[in-house]
Amino acid sequence: MPDLERAEALPRPFPRFRQPPWDRWWILFGVVVALVILMALTRPDPYARIIRYMGDGVEVTVGVTAVSYVLILIVGLIAGLGRISKHWAIRGIASVYVEVVRGIPLLVQLLFIYYASPVVLQSFGRYLMANVPSFGALGQSLSTITINPFVGAVFGLTFCYGAYVGEIYRAGIESIPKGQMEAARSLGMSYFQSMRYVILPQAIRVILPPLGNEFTALLKDSSLVSVVAVADMTRRGREFMSTNFIPLETWTMVALLYLVLTVFSARIVSYIERKTAHARQ
Repeated sequence: MPDLERAEALPRPFPRFRQPPWDRWWILFGVVVALVILMALTRPDPYARIIRYMGDGVEVTVGVTAVSYVLILIVGLIAGLGRISKHWAIRGIASVYVEVVRGIPLLVQLLFIYYASPVVLQSFGRYLMANVPSFGALGQSLSTITINPFVGAVFGLTFCYGAYVGEIYRAGIESIPKGQMEAARSLGMSYFQSMRYVILPQAIRVILPPLGNEFTALLKDSSLVSVVAVADMTRRGREFMSTNFIPLETWTMVALLYLVLTVFSARIVSYIERKTAHARQ
């Protein structure tokens, strides 16, 4: 009896928090979509007209973000592996790339790529034409080169975000116990096989949340490509405002459309996280 009384006197543990069976943030997504539809129905002019005008801008924004993100994952993986490489030259190049790129604003990088890099390439092309006749054809091509706005935007976003994602990969790989690599090597796997089949699958599950956050941030930062002549949602909104002089309605709708895209992407990432969490259990 004394033992039973002492057991009853002990504080009871807090009940374990149970995740809801579905993501409640979908309610926010539904509310924003319903608000956009309601505004377009109740005030077709200007809201429905704004949506129609920015239809191609939405496609460009989604396209730039999707293409850039796929390339960012590849560049980030290379940078992350380079940061943990045992070869000093590879590690040094990757470290310089990460530190330099993270120290320059994305907007400045986009402006340099679109406006300044053609000047550099054209000058190099003229130098080849004047001093290296064997490369005259290449010099002729470079001397008249221009940057496609879409390609420049994708390259700028990839170049910038690749450095941040590289650090995410590095942290994820280093979070895996060293015994995993040692066990894989003891089974006869090479270093690359160990990374591919043992380390990276575990690291990707760890870094999935920050990778999802980077996608959402990339979607929002894609609005900066409007400064390099890419007709995304922000640029189309600025064009509509400049011709109709209704800034409040224009930027309200632009903000809501961005919110629809970001909330939807965040919910998809959350769904993937839940699936991988169940797979780990």
